[in-house]
Amino acid sequence: MNEILKAIRDRNSCRDFSPEPLEASQITELVNAALAAPSAMNLQPWHIIVLTEKQLIEELDAEIMEYIKHDAEWHKRFMDRGGTVFYDAPCIIFIAQDGSDAAPLDCGIVSQNIALAAHSLGLGSVICGMARYSLIGEKGADFTRRLKFPQGYTFGMSVCVGKVNTGKAPHELDTNKVTYIG
Repeated sequence: MNEILKAIRDRNSCRDFSPEPLEASQITELVNAALAAPSAMNLQPWHIIVLTEKQLIEELDAEIMEYIKHDAEWHKRFMDRGGTVFYDAPCIIFIAQDGSDAAPLDCGIVSQNIALAAHSLGLGSVICGMARYSLIGEKGADFTRRLKFPQGYTFGMSVCVGKVNTGKAPHELDTNKVTYIG
């Protein structure tokens, strides 16, 4: 099996990160992988925001946990996993989108590039849509400003990245999700 297919099959969602910061060269590789993502008509409707400021990560995480308190099932799920949505990752990469029609899909492609690049660097990652909840509450405008979202851009996706404390096997492939025609 070639390296790319192996990386796709072997990567998994990490939910237990070491607090050890990433090296600058690792962050550069992750950003370059994000920027290399294909996009519709090459419009690149994204802006990449790399967050490594521990205090802001913790504030965003706390805001998300506060937001999901109204949903007992979600809240319990995250409390059972340590009471954090970002799993103590030392780096959160936000992908802001410009609101164009293709932006949500293109942001998904960017997040996959980041996750695969992280795996190839020996890092863990988890794609995290829950980060949006820190940006819609009463503190949302302040967080958006502190994260330096460009004017007119909104949350597209985020990816938590860091060194893995404890790993797990990748999910099983479910071939029942496939239909062949022809």
